[in-house]
Amino acid sequence: MHWNYRMIQPALQAAGRLIGTDLAERRNFVLRNPVRGNEFATTTTLVGAYQSILPGERARSHRHAPHALRVILDAQGAYSIVNGQKHPMDTGDIVLTPGGCWHGHVHEGTEQAYWFDCLDVPLVQLLEPMTHDPHPDAWETAANTVKRSPYLFRWADTIHRLGLLQGRGDPHFGRVLDLSSDEMPTITIQVHDWKAGWVNRPFRHTSNTLYVVLQGSGHSEIGELSVDWQFGDVMAAPLWCRQAHVAHQDAVIIALSDLNLMKHARYYRLEDSA
Repeated sequence: MHWNYRMIQPALQAAGRLIGTDLAERRNFVLRNPVRGNEFATTTTLVGAYQSILPGERARSHRHAPHALRVILDAQGAYSIVNGQKHPMDTGDIVLTPGGCWHGHVHEGTEQAYWFDCLDVPLVQLLEPMTHDPHPDAWETAANTVKRSPYLFRWADTIHRLGLLQGRGDPHFGRVLDLSSDEMPTITIQVHDWKAGWVNRPFRHTSNTLYVVLQGSGHSEIGELSVDWQFGDVMAAPLWCRQAHVAHQDAVIIALSDLNLMKHARYYRLEDSA
């Protein structure tokens, strides 16, 4: 499945006019994969959603068993309070909230902010350790703004680290920067750096993946899906679907998956696919 950000963003803007954070803890556009029997999941183990917050709004703090993260698409002046510390959420940043961490969102900027959420809710529902607790004070108080945190990856730092990678990278996946956290072992976080003209070796593997486009444009074939993608778009690649990718412009793609979980359980398999 492919979700076009340019089509969805106006819906997020409309939702901002209709529904405030006093009516909903989170203003989400959930990416439900339209397969029979699926109520909310984006892949078998992950759910993705676009989220938006208006200037001056505060999204109440809570904690839950599922691990979560945010890929910031367009924001300036927003932040997440994670366990009492302010984590900036500016364009290109990635913010983690491992399961059990208190977290809430505040926007002190002047323009509506947008990001992409990813959680392992479908997996947690299957395994059944689900919990969800509202913060006793509704909004957690932030002690200070962090400059460095295991839960924060700044866009400038990510671009710098990508620039240090050598060669063209793996023939299937390209140049890859791994940002995975030991505190979130069920969600693998990888940044793909695909230069204009890069074409991968088609493959299939036993990993469910969500691709979030942070920069550039290109074309992908995932199973029977053939689609052109650009900034802000999201693609779901269920396990064992054939994947073929080409970058038309220099592209930065965030891949969120259950790859490390599959490897840990010794279920992982990768093979070329003509």
